Amino acid sequence: MGYRVPSSGVLTLLICSAFANTAFAGGLERGGYDIDLLFDKSRYAFEAGVTYVMPDRRLKNAHDVNPADGDLNGRSSSVRDTENYAVPYFGVKIGLTDDIDCLADYSEPFGAHSNPGTNWAGANYDVETKLKTHNYGLTCSYKFDAGPGDIRLIGGGFYQEVEGFKEQVVLPAGTPLGPGIFNPSDDTGTLNVQDHGWGWRGGLAYEIPEYAFRASLIYNSQVKYDGLSGTVDLTSVPAVLGAPFGVVTPVYGQATAPDSLELKLQSGIAPDWLAFGSVKWTNWSVLQSVPFCATATRGIVSCVPGSAAKITSLDLLYRDGWTITGGVGHQFNDKWSGAVSLTWDRGTAAMDYGIASDTWTLGAGVSYKPTEHVEFRFAGAVGLLTSGHSGTVVSNGVTYGNDVTYSYGNDFVGALSTSMKVTF
Repeated sequence: MGYRVPSSGVLTLLICSAFANTAFAGGLERGGYDIDLLFDKSRYAFEAGVTYVMPDRRLKNAHDVNPADGDLNGRSSSVRDTENYAVPYFGVKIGLTDDIDCLADYSEPFGAHSNPGTNWAGANYDVETKLKTHNYGLTCSYKFDAGPGDIRLIGGGFYQEVEGFKEQVVLPAGTPLGPGIFNPSDDTGTLNVQDHGWGWRGGLAYEIPEYAFRASLIYNSQVKYDGLSGTVDLTSVPAVLGAPFGVVTPVYGQATAPDSLELKLQSGIAPDWLAFGSVKWTNWSVLQSVPFCATATRGIVSCVPGSAAKITSLDLLYRDGWTITGGVGHQFNDKWSGAVSLTWDRGTAAMDYGIASDTWTLGAGVSYKPTEHVEFRFAGAVGLLTSGHSGTVVSNGVTYGNDVTYSYGNDFVGALSTSMKVTF
């Protein structure tokens, strides 16, 4: 085509810039699944990075719609819901032969952290909820000639751990416990759970190095958490109210981390210029309501939404997610490159329940290569979390959101990302 192909600095910078954009995508997305280091042309490559995300989702017009569990409408109707968080990534790529490459990596693909506290009208719905995953992957590819470029067949597996907790007010301050006896302060309950599971990935890619062209299609499987287990701690609630209050109860449940399919494209378009884009579908609709039931009832009563054995639940009611990213990168000289990208993520909140609305994010970054083998990347993103409302809904005959209703406006999200790559 007659123009110089952008360096690997531009290619990897596009990854960094796009990652800063998607670290606050829909559902429980954090780092997602990233295997782009597998395509590095060096025999050996090491990459380490972290993205720090600052979502500022604020709830307003909160109203306690179920005074039977303690009327909290005297508390604040507005509160900040989200917490800042960091998403690390580590990867090592080795070229076993000229045609076979393997990547071992650590990531945190899914997570969540809300912390509105006790001083709001929905404290008996959520005081603090935190979920974190740890993912250890091994992915390999086999490359062979096909026309002007190469085809890669890609496959691998990963081991994933999940841990989390949810705290909410069970007995608000001032609740009458008997004639003339009132609860002096909030009594809270806490759910703690953990589990692990396995997944796999497969796909293919077509590359024409002469034009910096690459098209890849990668599928990541579901991860079944069939052995979710933990406890519900209600020891702060007076035992006189009867079980499960006043005791720690072992609980169990099951959930599924979603599968996804992602198409990525990139190509040189002019001297030292490169364009890229991606479309990703994530099967977030596998996460509806995750009930947790007393372990003592296992095999006696089914642990399903609405079950009499249910002690608490994590109610999400998600729909499938779509994430679309596009951008351009430019190599200024042998040491410096830059890139910009724009991402739209379709919110997973369905039926006016939850806060996962559409997100628009603009990202930019720079790459600096002081030597042939070392590269530093810095990227940032600013975004808009669009407005919405959460209320009482009915799904599959079960009512959700009948504890609190609230709305939220157009809120800000920012992210900073930095990484270093060493090749030899």
